Amino acid sequence: MIENRVSTTVERPNGRRLVSVHGDITREQVDAIVNAANSRLLHGGGVAGAIVRRGGRPIQEESLAVAPVATGSAKATGAGRLPCKMVIHAVGPVWGGGNAGEEGLLASAVEAALTIAHNSRLTTISFPAISAGIFGYPPRLAAAVIVAAADRFLAAHPDSSLAQIRFCNVDPQMVALFDESLALLTG
Repeated sequence: MIENRVSTTVERPNGRRLVSVHGDITREQVDAIVNAANSRLLHGGGVAGAIVRRGGRPIQEESLAVAPVATGSAKATGAGRLPCKMVIHAVGPVWGGGNAGEEGLLASAVEAALTIAHNSRLTTISFPAISAGIFGYPPRLAAAVIVAAADRFLAAHPDSSLAQIRFCNVDPQMVALFDESLALLTG
């Protein structure tokens, strides 16, 4: 079992933090975790499968009740046995070469998840590398879009309860890409 470890922290206005984490998103001690979901919310493999395995069957059952979810959107369910309050299922795009609006759809999925967290008055949320797995989005580009969308959301919502947005991955190379994107915010 890997212990979650903070890699990089960037403080934004009002003391809010964007944080990269090397570890297992299902073990994150946050109010909500984000699931990199497909539009039917069938959680078989990858992050989605891990969330259901750890959190329990009710997550899948609740997901089926709120599906389908459009690409670029998100819906929330309970968290089952996970150490968070809710799971937010964000549907990112399948990579089609970069000319099919993928960047906008990925940013929209991040913003939709953050809007749910904001409206639920949550303070902490953790994101995986949405679309960077079986959806084929180039990992470096995905990290850049996800981090930038989160930063824009905080800037656009100075009154938000969100105090910390985390980007969590078990792959150290993906964490390094989140670190790169966070470094661009301070440069």
